[in-house]
Amino acid sequence: MTSKLDQLKQMTTVVADTGDLDAIREWRPVDATTNPSLLLKAADSAAYRPMINRAIDAAEKQGGSNLDQLAFATDHLAVQAGCQILDIVPGVVSTEVDARLSFDTDATVERARRLVRFYEEAGADPTRVLIKIASTWEGIRAAQILENEGIRCNLTLLFSFTQAAACADAGAHLVSPFVGRILDWHLKNSDRDAFEPFEDPGVRSVTRIYEYFKTHGFETIVMGASFRNTGEIEALAGCDRLTISPALLGELSADPANLPRVLAPDQASSSDHPVSMDEKSFRWSMNDDAMATEKLAEGIRRFADDQLELEKRVQRIARVA
Repeated sequence: MTSKLDQLKQMTTVVADTGDLDAIREWRPVDATTNPSLLLKAADSAAYRPMINRAIDAAEKQGGSNLDQLAFATDHLAVQAGCQILDIVPGVVSTEVDARLSFDTDATVERARRLVRFYEEAGADPTRVLIKIASTWEGIRAAQILENEGIRCNLTLLFSFTQAAACADAGAHLVSPFVGRILDWHLKNSDRDAFEPFEDPGVRSVTRIYEYFKTHGFETIVMGASFRNTGEIEALAGCDRLTISPALLGELSADPANLPRVLAPDQASSSDHPVSMDEKSFRWSMNDDAMATEKLAEGIRRFADDQLELEKRVQRIARVA
């Protein structure tokens, strides 16, 4: 019988939420996504050691301060991993800008351009690359600049309708609402210990964003991310894209039950009116949303910590070499 995963692939583009090359080969998603956390997990594998050595060599040839070389090396590593992924998947790969630049528009733009240049120098098609940027006000402005240059962006660490509306208004190619982390916050800050899939606050957030985009003709792609269970995924069947961990891909693959479509563009209906947001209204709306503010800050800190740890890992390998 057809598995839920196979059924899902008929209505949604499935993306692998992993940097593990073997897992990507096994599950054969259309697209794949990486971030410092995923690269850090993958860096211990034998497949990544040659890439790390090449990144170190490239950084040493580039020169500059130790910090400059570390940033260069980790960007180089991310692009090498991205190129390996592009050899496996037929679609696109997302590569993340250093989270420590999340509040610096100019620096984010420059780092994104460097990542794209690295891909071009490696012989990759830059149109198959999405640059991942945190959905801060500064990150959204950076994405607007990059999109106007033809560099497509994936706005990540997105927890609120406010962020999503601002991203669409800026012409972002894709947004990644974090379903599971929204759920985490509500479980921690309520007397609930569980939510049914269609009551799940993360599911409801993505559904609202999807309905708003489709109703008002925004071309920005909605890609649900950070799932805690297959129920959340099933409740968003039909969403443009869903990025799913190997563990949950395995659960869906082993389940032969029927999977009905939930979201469809021709059935979308939103009561939200189109908004064009300025900085003051964006910041006030975020300030008024404790969950989005806390999870965005936490997410940036987590990615920044993993970036630092990845740099330390690269630095230790360089010393041994």
